[in-house]
Amino acid sequence: MVSHTSLTALTRPPAAVSLAAFTSSVDRFGVSPLLVILALDFDVPLSVAVAVASVYFFTYGLSQPLWGMLSDKFGRLTIMRIALSGALICGLSSAFAPNLVLLTIARALTGGFFGAIVPAAITYVGDTTALRHRQSALSDLMAAIAVGTAAATAAAGFLGQIFTWRVVFAMSATLALASLIPLFRLSEPHRDHRTGVLAALKLFFSEKWAVFVVCLAFIEGALVLGLLTLLAPALEYQGIETSLAGLSVAAYGVATLVFSRLVRPITARLSGSHIVLIGGICLIVGLGAVAVHLSVLTVVIAAVLLGGTWAFMHTGLQSWATQVVPEARGMTVAFFAGALFAGSAVSTAVAGTLAEAGRWTLIFGASSGLAVVLTLVAVAGLARYQATR
Repeated sequence: MVSHTSLTALTRPPAAVSLAAFTSSVDRFGVSPLLVILALDFDVPLSVAVAVASVYFFTYGLSQPLWGMLSDKFGRLTIMRIALSGALICGLSSAFAPNLVLLTIARALTGGFFGAIVPAAITYVGDTTALRHRQSALSDLMAAIAVGTAAATAAAGFLGQIFTWRVVFAMSATLALASLIPLFRLSEPHRDHRTGVLAALKLFFSEKWAVFVVCLAFIEGALVLGLLTLLAPALEYQGIETSLAGLSVAAYGVATLVFSRLVRPITARLSGSHIVLIGGICLIVGLGAVAVHLSVLTVVIAAVLLGGTWAFMHTGLQSWATQVVPEARGMTVAFFAGALFAGSAVSTAVAGTLAEAGRWTLIFGASSGLAVVLTLVAVAGLARYQATR
């Protein structure tokens, strides 16, 4: 097992933690290319099939503050082990669901369990790396998540089209088991004290910057993760095959992996607010490209630029979230991650009706405009925060 002493000197996350985050990403992004297939299989409109994704995102986000409280009290790895066990059972239930109602319930429960993984992994990095190494370590974790994203978006469409959507959910359950086993070789990071739930809540809500960065995460989740979910269905609405649509969106994962390799050298030269600005520009241009013209090419461009947003803006906001309330880091990161995925759930649900009507220009155009506001507010806020520290 990894000792407490060695943990304090980490500059990147352990492979077991990255594998768990990878698995969570595979499960979360595997559903997007399957939405049209699910609609056809269960003979329902696309707007109804989108609920399978929406409820997953909702429980994924809603459960995270609870997991954060529990991780502050019982430990990061303990929570990850429990959550992966639950995700394994619910993932298998998804694969064997006989109808859309039971599938939706199974996916909601799966999302609730997988909601623990990424915030616990982020908090683990916050507990075990010095501040000067933290954003680069988080970028390594995001790289693992990006690989999962790319694999899921590329493979899910092919597997769903050639075999069945059930194979995709069974694959996620298998990965949950594979991720669970190596976590037992790690030890909990040492912490001087463990903050109780009520004390952590008080610390969080008394720090204005903590609430501020969580609000930014909600909007970021709506624009990045929520809109990313709609890219493949947007192409399929144009008559593009599911496999090609999924492969086009897979460019997001590849781009995130490539851009995340640039974070470490760039953080040594630029301030956090400048890095967030780079990510914000990628978001504005990416969504704007799809709004102007929807095609395989513009979706690939948007997916690549959203990968840049995730590597630069998201890791910058994420690193900020680990700093604002160190005594309640688990809860703060959980609120941050919860807001991120709650935002994606809201935007996916709101856009569902517009997507059914093919109003893609309105969806992506309005989102690009909102991305301008998010970028300006995030950059100004982070610059002011850093000036006061």
